[in-house]
Amino acid sequence: MTSSATRTGILVGAVLALTWVVVGFWAFFFVAIAMAIGAVIGRIVEGKLDVSALVGAFRGKRSSS
Repeated sequence: MTSSATRTGILVGAVLALTWVVVGFWAFFFVAIAMAIGAVIGRIVEGKLDVSALVGAFRGKRSSS
């Protein structure tokens, strides 16, 4: 049996491919960006992503750990 991450990856790929085929590239692009933003928000809500470390990385600061 496949793992949950594999199933999720297959589902994401299918949604993106179907979006591209049915409504075109720009809709595909928008859906991909929305999925990425949703994934980041989900990680923050679950506590699996440290926002202060992420902001520091974008500012070019190194992590102390």
